[in-house]
Order: sequence, then structure tokens, then C-alpha cells
Amino acid sequence: MNYETSLNADQTDIGFASDNEPQTPTKRGWMIAAGVILLLIIAAAIGYAVMKGQSDAAKTAAADDKKDAGQSVTVVSPGNGTVVRAINATGTLAARRDVPVGVVGEGGQVVRIYADAGDWVKQGQILVSIDRSVQSQEAASLQAQIGVARADLQLAENELKRALQLIDRGFISKADVDRRTATRDSARARVNVAVAQLNAAQARNARLNIRAPVGGYILERNVQTGQTVSGGSGTLFRIAQNGEMELQAQLGEVDLAAMSVGVQATVTPVGGEREFIGRIWQIAPLINQDSRQGIARIALPFDNSLRPGGFANVVIKAGAITAPVLPESAIQNDRDGAYVYIVDKENKAVRRPIKLGDVTPSGIAIIEGLNGTERVVLRAAGFLQPGETVVPKLLKN
Repeated sequence: MNYETSLNADQTDIGFASDNEPQTPTKRGWMIAAGVILLLIIAAAIGYAVMKGQSDAAKTAAADDKKDAGQSVTVVSPGNGTVVRAINATGTLAARRDVPVGVVGEGGQVVRIYADAGDWVKQGQILVSIDRSVQSQEAASLQAQIGVARADLQLAENELKRALQLIDRGFISKADVDRRTATRDSARARVNVAVAQLNAAQARNARLNIRAPVGGYILERNVQTGQTVSGGSGTLFRIAQNGEMELQAQLGEVDLAAMSVGVQATVTPVGGEREFIGRIWQIAPLINQDSRQGIARIALPFDNSLRPGGFANVVIKAGAITAPVLPESAIQNDRDGAYVYIVDKENKAVRRPIKLGDVTPSGIAIIEGLNGTERVVLRAAGFLQPGETVVPKLLKN
């Protein structure tokens, strides 16, 4: 057997070259390796495409599942709490009993003033003296007339006594006795008239001293020395009886209906920081037809910071209620009124109409529509529709 012939035959069987281009064993090996690598790359590409398709399908399916489950919302179960109802209002400060003081008698020229605005006075204390020189002379004249009348009375009584002694002896008639008796009675009546006239004059003169009708704090003085005053001069002084003050708070009909005598209130004068504690002592029986408001009068102790005529803010505690409290973000409003969305047992959004109460530091009290055990949508309720399926996430307090 020829060795050379056999070797050439083997090379021809395993080579990739044509008859005209013989290949070496090294070159054919590289081409085989390249083919294998190409096949591997193609297989990897196909595998990647298949896996990516599966991943996209999985994501699409998850998104579809999430869409079917509904959007995620935060819910809260508000429970019930004690809410102190506080009504805020404004009003005008005033004297609780503002007593005007004017001229009672005929008046005249003011000769002396004994008190001024800001003074404390006692009941009956003289505030103003009016000239009484003419009136004093009239009183003296009346006093003299009393003396004359009493002298006439004494004379008439003496004559009557003598007549009574002579009638038994027959020296005087019964008619003379009767005349003397009438004279005596007339003289006694003239004395009484003169005394009454003097008393009236003295009373008129006493009214020339203008006195404080009540004890208290003088708010205003409108008289000067030398001024001529009379009954038409108006108010000379204004006195706050016993110095007691009040705030006349303006309240709407609804708030006024919730008031009662004795309710505590905190008053803060405008421009100041001090707070004064008072209590409602009177509620107006009438409502103003134009403003639809009424007045609650709040009694206050005297203080120089409480100046009648000034404005003040007041917070009135009108009792306490037990009710759920929600933040403002959970409450929606439209033309039908306030409402919230709650999540039912099937995780569906349900619109629930509510009635709002007072605003508190922790939220708004709900006085109708909720019992506190519901799952209330806390935020984004405006994007929900009734019956929409949601995924609730409970917010823990």
C-alpha cells in the first residue's frame, strides 16, 4: 500500500476547499470553530428574544391585574371624640348698666364740679353745684311767711279760748264762737301752706346739687365750671354702675340658639393680648331683621383695659359633643353639599353625604353622616367615582 496516496485521500474527505484549492488542516479547524460560534450567537439571540417576550407579557399581565384591582387609596377610621363647641364672634364693650346723669331741677350756672371722668363715686355724692343765690332768698321769704302764719294762728287760738270762757256767762253768742273757731282753723291752714311752700323750695334748691344716682365709675363728663345748665342740657355725666362692664357680642341666629345664660366666654380686646373671663348674663330676645343677628351680653369685671365703645373678640364655649373628626383633605363639596368617600366591605368607593360641625385644631367635626367606624378615604377622594374598586391602605393613628 502506498502511504502517500492514502494520506491525500483522507485530507480530501474532511476538507472544505474545492478541487482546485486544497486546504490545510489548520485553516479548516478555524472555519469549523467560527461556524459553531455563529450558531451559539444565533441561539443566544433567539433565547433573549423569547425571554424578553415572556417578561413583557408578565409585566402586561401584572399591569392588567393591578388595573382590575383598582387604584390604591389611603383610608382612616376616625372613631369618636369629644369636641368642645367654640363660637368665635366680635362685639362692642360697654358698661353693663350705663347710668346718665343730668339736670333734674330748673338749673342755673355751674359754680363747682366735684368729680371727673375716671373717678369712683358713691351713691348720693355731689358731682356739681349750681348757683342758688336767688333761690336762697326765696326760701328765706317763705320761712318768714311761716312765722307770720304761726303768729296769726296763735292770735286766733287765744281769741277762741276767751270766747269759750264768756259764752257760759252770756256775754258772747254761739255765732261769735263759731266765727272765732273758723278764724283759728284758717290760720292753722295758712301755716301748713307756708310750711309746704318752704319744703318745696328747699327741695328745689337741693336739686341744684347734682348728685350721683348710683355708685360706680364715671365714664364721661360733659360739663364745665361757669356753664349754664338746665333740663335740656343733656347728659352731664355717665356712670358705669358698680364699675361693671360687658361685651355685646353679635351672633347669628344659629349660634344664638345654642347660647344660654351662664355660659363661659373668653374676651380679648382688640389691640391687646390680655384675656378676660366672663359669662353670658343676658340673651337678646330680638333678632335684627337686616343683619339676622342678635346680641349676647357677657358680664365682665372692671378693668382699665376694658374701655366702653371699643371692640373685642370673644370665644364662647357652647357645650361639647361626641363626633368623628376628619382632616379637611377628606372632605369634598359640591352643589349637593359636603360629602366623603368611604370604602365598603367589597373595597368599593361609596359616596356618603355629611353635615359639618365646628373646626377644631385636629380637624372638622362631623355631626351627621358618620358613626366613626367607617373607612374614610383620606386623600384624592375627588378622583373617585361611586362604585369604583380601590385598594385601601389604612392609616394608623
